[in-house]
Amino acid sequence: MPKLRNRSHHPVLVIGTGIAGLTSAWVLAQAGVKVLLVTKTSDPADCNTFWAQGGIIYKGTNDSAAKLIEDIIHAGAELSNEEAVRALAIDGPKVVRKLLINEMKVPFDKTDEGELDLTQEGAHSVSRIIHAGDATGRAIEISLLNKVKKEPNIRLLTDMTAIDLLTTHHHPRDIQVRYGLANECVGAYLLDNRTREVYTVFADYTVLATGGAGQIFLHTTNTKAAIGDGVVMAHRAGARIMNAEYVQFHPTALYDKKANHFLISEALRGEGARLRNQKGEYFMEKYSPSLRDLAPRDVVARAIVEEMTVSKDDFVYLDLASSYNGDEPIPERFPNIAKACAEIGVDIESEPIPVVPAAHYFCGGVLCNTSGETTLPRLYAIGETSCSGVHGANRLASTSLLEGLTWGYHAALSIRGKLHRAGPEAGSAGRRSASVRRSPMPGMGVLGSSAIQSIPDWKQPGSLNLEDPALILQDWTTIQHTMWNYVGIVRTYERLKRAFADMRELGNRLTKFYHESPVSKDIIELFHGQNMAAIIAQAALKNPESRGAHFRKE
Repeated sequence: MPKLRNRSHHPVLVIGTGIAGLTSAWVLAQAGVKVLLVTKTSDPADCNTFWAQGGIIYKGTNDSAAKLIEDIIHAGAELSNEEAVRALAIDGPKVVRKLLINEMKVPFDKTDEGELDLTQEGAHSVSRIIHAGDATGRAIEISLLNKVKKEPNIRLLTDMTAIDLLTTHHHPRDIQVRYGLANECVGAYLLDNRTREVYTVFADYTVLATGGAGQIFLHTTNTKAAIGDGVVMAHRAGARIMNAEYVQFHPTALYDKKANHFLISEALRGEGARLRNQKGEYFMEKYSPSLRDLAPRDVVARAIVEEMTVSKDDFVYLDLASSYNGDEPIPERFPNIAKACAEIGVDIESEPIPVVPAAHYFCGGVLCNTSGETTLPRLYAIGETSCSGVHGANRLASTSLLEGLTWGYHAALSIRGKLHRAGPEAGSAGRRSASVRRSPMPGMGVLGSSAIQSIPDWKQPGSLNLEDPALILQDWTTIQHTMWNYVGIVRTYERLKRAFADMRELGNRLTKFYHESPVSKDIIELFHGQNMAAIIAQAALKNPESRGAHFRKE
C-alpha cells in the first residue's frame, strides 16, 4: 500500500478498528465516502471487540423495546440517558439484523430448528442475547474486517498512533483563525510506529473509536491498547467528558497469572453457573436476594471483594459444573473458556473456576448525542470511547457491542448527510464544494483553507533521547497500582485524594519528559495513560454519591 502523504486531506478519518470504527467506516464507504481508517496496533483485530465473549442483544420471545429500556436503566442505576437508551432499544436490533445478520453474515449460533439461539445474561429480564459460541466478538470483528479490507473506499493503515487532535483554536499560527468563536476538529497528528514519522492528517470529520481504558488498572480484561487515548485527546482538544468515575469491573476474570485475566463470560451465570467461596458456600443470596448470581455486575463484583476480604482468600469460585442448564455440552457451548481453563489445569465440566474481578468497561467518555456528535464540532465519538449515556452508572451485559454497532451506524449516516449537504462531491470525489474558498491543497472537502494552511506540521518537542524502558515500566506500574488500590471497586475520599495527587505529580514529571524527548508510541501511551488515570481519579473524587460502578465507602 502506498505510503501516507503528509498534509493529506480525507473526507473522514476514523481512529480505531473495533466494532464501532469498522461499522462507521463500512457504512460511509458503502455510501461512496472515502475513509482513512487507522489503528495503533499492527493487527486491526487486536481490540476489545475481538475478545468479547457473551453476545450481542437482539430480541427475545415476548420481548419488547420497553422491556429492554427498563433493564438498561435499572442496571445503569437510574443514571442513563433515556433518549440514548430508547434509541438503542428501538434501533439496535434493526441494525443487528441489517448489518450483522443480512450483510455481514456473522455465524451466530442457531437452534436445531434453524432459529437464532437466544441466551440470558445478568440483569436481563428475558433471553435476548445472540451469540457465536463464546467468541461472539471475534466472529463479528472478523466478519466486519473481511468486508472492510475489500472495500476500495476505505484505506486501512496499521501501526499508526494518534498523538493529538488538530483544532482551529489550538494549532493555527494565524491569529485571525484563532479569533474564531467556533473551535473545530480538523484532523489529527498521526505517528507511524515503525518509522517514527509524524503525519499531519486533515479530515472534514474525525471519528474517535479508540475503545476503553482498562490497562490503566492493575487487573483488567482489556487488550494492551486500551488506555483511553481517544478520551485524553478529546479532553485536551476541549470536548466535554462525562461519567468518567463509572468504571465497570467484571466480576469474573480467570484467576491465574498465565491466563492474563482471561474473561469468564457472564453467559455462564446466565446458563446456571453460581458463585461460591472457598468454603463451598454460595453467597450471592446475601447480597442480592432476588437476582442472586444474575445481579448487575457492580453488585456481583463488590460481593466477591467482600467475600475475599472476609476470608482473606485471593479468589472465589464460579461453579458451572454443578448447575449448568444449557442444552449443548459445556465444551461445545463455551469452547474458548474451556480451553483457557484447561491450560491452567481446570476442567470446567467437573471443577469450579477460580475467578477475581477485573477492570472491564469504561461507562463514561466523550459526551455524544445519538448520532455520535460531540461538543467539539466535526468530532464524533462512538463505542467505549464515548459517553452516549446508555450505560449510566453501570453497563448492562451485552450492550457494549450493540452500542458500538448502533452508534457506528448512525454516526456514519450523520456524517454522510453533512457531506452531502456541503456538496454532492465533497466526500466521494475529494473535490471541494463551490461554497468553500479555493485552496492550494487538493481535496479540501468542506473545510476552509485558512485554518488548514496555518496549522504547522508536527515539530519534535525535544532532541534528548530519554526513552528508558525501565523508567517507562516503573511509571506504568505506579499508574496501575495507584488506580487499582485507590480508584478500584471500593473507593474512599482519602484514597481518591491520594490517587489524584499522585497522578498529578506524575503528570508534571511526564510532561517535562514528553517535551524533552522525541515522540514514540511508548511515550505517547504513557502520557495518555497518566492523563486518563487523572481524569478518572478527579471525576471519582468530585462525586460523593455512591451509585453503580462508583462505590464510595467513607
